[in-house]
Amino acid sequence: MAQDDDSLPSGRFARFRKLAGLTASLSADALARGVKKLSGGEPDKGLSQASAEKLAATLGEMKGAAMKLGQALSMDPEAFPPEARAVLARLQNAAPPMPWSAVREVVEEELGEPPESAFANFEQAPLAAASLGQVHRATTHDGRDVVVKVQYPKVADALRSDLDNLGLLVKALGANQKLDVRKYYDEVKRELVYELDYRREARLARAYAEALRPFPDLAAPAPVDALTAGRVLTLERFEGPTLKELLKPGAEVDEATRYRVGRQLLRNTFGPFLNSGCMHVDPHPGNFLVLPDGRLGVLDFGSIKQFSPVFVEVNRAMFRLGVLGREAAGVDVVDLSRKSGFDITVPDDECASLVHAIVDTGCRPMRAPDWDYAEDDTQKRMERLFKDRFATFLRVRPPEEAPLFFRAAGGLVQNLKLLRARGPFREAFLELLPHAQG
Repeated sequence: MAQDDDSLPSGRFARFRKLAGLTASLSADALARGVKKLSGGEPDKGLSQASAEKLAATLGEMKGAAMKLGQALSMDPEAFPPEARAVLARLQNAAPPMPWSAVREVVEEELGEPPESAFANFEQAPLAAASLGQVHRATTHDGRDVVVKVQYPKVADALRSDLDNLGLLVKALGANQKLDVRKYYDEVKRELVYELDYRREARLARAYAEALRPFPDLAAPAPVDALTAGRVLTLERFEGPTLKELLKPGAEVDEATRYRVGRQLLRNTFGPFLNSGCMHVDPHPGNFLVLPDGRLGVLDFGSIKQFSPVFVEVNRAMFRLGVLGREAAGVDVVDLSRKSGFDITVPDDECASLVHAIVDTGCRPMRAPDWDYAEDDTQKRMERLFKDRFATFLRVRPPEEAPLFFRAAGGLVQNLKLLRARGPFREAFLELLPHAQG
């Protein structure tokens, strides 16, 4: 579905109005389902497919942070029925594209010449269209096969408008001192705005490739600096099915492949972090593909986070605790929590009990000899734990860096669950243990 440049609303009020209209529509859907239940009918579970269609269409047209929200929603198998989630999954790497005229204009403004001159070949039809830009196949004049990410016109304004609108909600929540999320929002907002700079993303691609060096089953494409600018990024082209394709209902993927890819996803999330403090924090399935030689290719480097040394040190110790258990790890969880920046206003014994409960609940795949992520109920167990100890949770507040770490770790679990990965995952965690020694 082609769009002209003017169809991307970038003004704060225009985007707020679109989101308000979408909210009204979804509320009507929820009301209809409630009436159906009251009248004795069988209620629908979650979002209807029609509402999912409207949600995907609206967020896809808006792009920016709104679309990133839709991508995140599509990954949660607990939130929506499979039919609705399949509709939302279109946002992972197939959003409505921008027209060729807009692509050509951005490339010429950034590289000083149109794509047909800057490249030996440049395909007009996009390979993928995502939240901030879309990707095209191309070939350089020296014969290299590449992909070129071109940023949508006006998307910088659109992203900032979304963040400003969301900031109103965050400010209101911040009025409740028991749930002050403003500092976490500022961290996420900073990282999202950074993603608009494609030169920065090229630098992060090189840094992440270096971070993957100890993990030869993982790969990151090399950037082409001479064909990269603020809104145009050129990278070595990787070929192969994306994780999204492996997750499709009915996809013929054997159990051994599901385990192998699942193990690689796990290594990509925790390996570079434990080894060098670097983490890929955007885990949606469009960012991974299986290369012909079996390696897992990692894409999208705008969301690479370099964590502080103390945060990394503490989480290395927590990783050892998760894999080895309390006695073998020999760590003081309260001391570690404070050291990493947790704001703790409960007695030490109560805090220790909570942290151990979280670790014991979340780290079962690290300790069991075999784990089936299709049957994983960690999220439900965590929800019950939070419900039982709500007051304590609110009095143990994580540092600003934590939400992006949890985004990556939580997204990993969702991907493994959707992949239906099963096998000796404890072995995979044990392989990473040497990198957690510091």
